[in-house]
Amino acid sequence: MKTKTPKTEWVFKWLFGLWLLAFVVLLSACKPDAATEVVVYTSQDQVFAEPIFQEFTKQTGLKVRAVYDSEAVKTVGLANRLIAEKSRPQCDLFWNNEELRTVQLVEAGVLAGGVGRTNFAHRMRQLVVRSESITDPLVPLTLEAMTNSALRGKVALAYPLFGTTSSHILALRQRWGAERWERWCRALAANQPLLVDGNSVVVKLVAVGQALVGLTDSDDIRSMQREGRKLLALGLSGGDDLMIQNSVALVQAGPNPEGGRKLLEFLASKPVIQRLVDAGAVEPESLVAGEMICGDGSPMVPADWSAIAKSQAVGMAKLKEIFLR
Repeated sequence: MKTKTPKTEWVFKWLFGLWLLAFVVLLSACKPDAATEVVVYTSQDQVFAEPIFQEFTKQTGLKVRAVYDSEAVKTVGLANRLIAEKSRPQCDLFWNNEELRTVQLVEAGVLAGGVGRTNFAHRMRQLVVRSESITDPLVPLTLEAMTNSALRGKVALAYPLFGTTSSHILALRQRWGAERWERWCRALAANQPLLVDGNSVVVKLVAVGQALVGLTDSDDIRSMQREGRKLLALGLSGGDDLMIQNSVALVQAGPNPEGGRKLLEFLASKPVIQRLVDAGAVEPESLVAGEMICGDGSPMVPADWSAIAKSQAVGMAKLKEIFLR
């Protein structure tokens, strides 16, 4: 004779099933929908990037979830995160405001190359001084002059192992040759420069008179000028300059490649570039007969980032030996 299942047991099973269904529905609702969201990792300053992402969402309906880096370790932290996530990508697009790490990640198979990557707009590496200091004979106009012993303790630059300062110094190694480059690095270190966490700090030290001159990025100088600081940006000669282009690249096997491509095309569009120019995040195009020009009027020599990336390990090891605190 079969035993009848108590009514309370049926009720319990029914309630449990209902609870399980509700839990699954809730879990699905909480999980981001790749079709309606684009995830971007970016080293671009949030104050510049956020309004652009909002405009993209307004035009396309795609929500942008952005992960920003920190000033002290510009780009390096995000690059390492992308490498760590290579087997299970969490990001669709990498917007980098310099090129070296992008080239490395493309060559490592983390980011897409070809049509999945593009460069746009640019900043410049420049010297910054206070307006009243421009007549000071000690103000250097080249990087070589920064090693003058009369400037001991009066030169500021961001820590050379990170960000655009690292990229700039590594590019100099490729241009100048290893021997001349190492002599300059050692002479600069011996001159006791003020090494700080970030290019914006460099400009602040010059603005308040703690440093006579700083080596920094053009957007950081413009930012302080907009705050009313009386600062001048000095262009570097053709052997010392560096043009730093923004780069965007799709993440290989990212969760929303279609949305990532739409954001890539949007970021490289003329209206967005003009918006970045107006905000002081990038420089207006300076062309003479179709060529980019340096601060001294000479043609700009583009950096060979692929070659720089190949020799980076050797260059970084030497920078650590010379500058590590």
